[in-house]
Amino acid sequence: MVQQQMVKQKWMQGFDVVFGEDIETVEKTDFGKLLDSNTTKNFAEGEVFTGNIVKISGDYIMVDIGYKQEGLVSVKEFQNFDGSLKVKVGDVIEVYLEKLESSMGNLILSKDKAEILKAWDKISEACEKGNPVEGTVVAKVKGGLSVDIGVKAFLPGSQIDLRPTRYLDKYIGKTMHFKVIKFNKKRGNIVLSRRAILQEERGKLRSEILGQIQEGMIVKGVVKNITDYGAFIDLGGIDGLLHITDMSWGRVKHPSNLLNIGDEIEVKILKFDSEKERVSLGLKQVQPNPWDQARDKYVLGAKVKGEIVSVKDYGIFLELSDGIEGLIHVSEMSWTNKIKNPSKHFNVGDFVEAQVLDVDIENKRISLGLKQLQANPWDELEKKFPVGRKAKGKVKTIVEFGAFVDVGEEMDALIHISDVSWTKKNINPSEEFRVGQEIDAVVLTVDKENQKFCLGIKQLEEDPWKKIETRLPVGTVVEAEVVRVTDFGAFVEVETGIEGLIHISELSENRVEKTTDVVKKGDKISAMIISIDTEAKKIALSIKAVGQAEERSTRDLTKEDARTTTMAEKLKGFSVK
Repeated sequence: MVQQQMVKQKWMQGFDVVFGEDIETVEKTDFGKLLDSNTTKNFAEGEVFTGNIVKISGDYIMVDIGYKQEGLVSVKEFQNFDGSLKVKVGDVIEVYLEKLESSMGNLILSKDKAEILKAWDKISEACEKGNPVEGTVVAKVKGGLSVDIGVKAFLPGSQIDLRPTRYLDKYIGKTMHFKVIKFNKKRGNIVLSRRAILQEERGKLRSEILGQIQEGMIVKGVVKNITDYGAFIDLGGIDGLLHITDMSWGRVKHPSNLLNIGDEIEVKILKFDSEKERVSLGLKQVQPNPWDQARDKYVLGAKVKGEIVSVKDYGIFLELSDGIEGLIHVSEMSWTNKIKNPSKHFNVGDFVEAQVLDVDIENKRISLGLKQLQANPWDELEKKFPVGRKAKGKVKTIVEFGAFVDVGEEMDALIHISDVSWTKKNINPSEEFRVGQEIDAVVLTVDKENQKFCLGIKQLEEDPWKKIETRLPVGTVVEAEVVRVTDFGAFVEVETGIEGLIHISELSENRVEKTTDVVKKGDKISAMIISIDTEAKKIALSIKAVGQAEERSTRDLTKEDARTTTMAEKLKGFSVK
């Protein structure tokens, strides 16, 4: 009787109210049967029993397996991946008896271990034969995922996919197939692999794809990996390389700017090496080539706008649209050619307007001009500085061949060394000019086509060579100073700034071995002008010719004196009557 009362008391702990039956009736029937079953059942730890869920609390679920007191099972063993419960009060379940009595007097039960024991034969067979098992990912745990395959199993992170994956939450709730790669019956541990399943599938697909793949085919693939030089695309069993140059018709700074790992894309098979199993892919080849419409879109003379994508020493490249770039050569940047280093004036990312100068579809080149959208300063310069006009300016730069002069315009004028003096030879610009020096000059050239603006200083005066033949005709004897002595003769200054040459053969009537045997620098000599070349600005003189002329003059005087004496003697015999 006492035992029956205890059973009744334990039974009633799980219920607040008993509906529809008299307690005495329940006492005579259910309690009696329960008492009888307690005496016949052998409750041993480590066995599996069937029981009813009699109560659900926050942490535990109370289960009656017919023993003298109910058992407790952790509520976590009944939760779905979203936290909801799979069971309700009244459900019949199988549980594993872990401990007959805890410190609180309850049985310690486990649903998971019961399921594990029940499923061991099936799991053992799947592991030995390599058969796949189906399961649902229920939670993220340390190092991987928890999978329900009838029992809780562990899926390591390294075995989730073919490639390492960071975001495990996306797998929760998904039902997939796995292979059992390890299990321990005593500990109740089961380790799964989804990667092994995927590898088998990939191997089968690889064989199929290798047998079907052909150059020129358009296929779908998933971006598997991204590098600096391109991306590897998973075609479902074999990887192909999509090189950075085949990603877009335009400029691609880095593959990651265009693609992300996991993207599904369509690509064209450009090349397939069946022996090495290498596949080269193209993404831009499945897109329209922008150059096909470039001639119609970019007509000569049209104004366009683009972003600077590259700056070189010889010019800048503008991206006009995806895959279309144009070059502004440094010579087309300014009418005055003052832009020598484009990097000092332009930056990548800047937007620039330009004019289309040429379109070469075959070589995929578009030439652009920047200066064509600006007023040409040479037009105004021609009007302001007509040839022959006098101009004032300051020396800005001295170079080997002359000096550049700032006359207050956008472009500087050049005074060439040949236009410094009519008479000076071997002019050194650094001796003739200094930076900042104010000078007067005459406009010689304003060449718009070749962009030349030239001034001259010597043109301020008349060319002394212009009337040299009038002032010093051939045959004139001049007094001159020797200014230079060479092996082939001596140079003398005929007039200020005008020199002439006395060849060594014209120094004396006698043979001369060395010029210095006859004349030296600084000597004052008399010489006759024997030839003048105004175009070449050359005068030839002769000392020998002066002596010869004097001899002729002396002979002529002697003959005249003799003729006069003879005549006088003849007249002596005559008298005037």
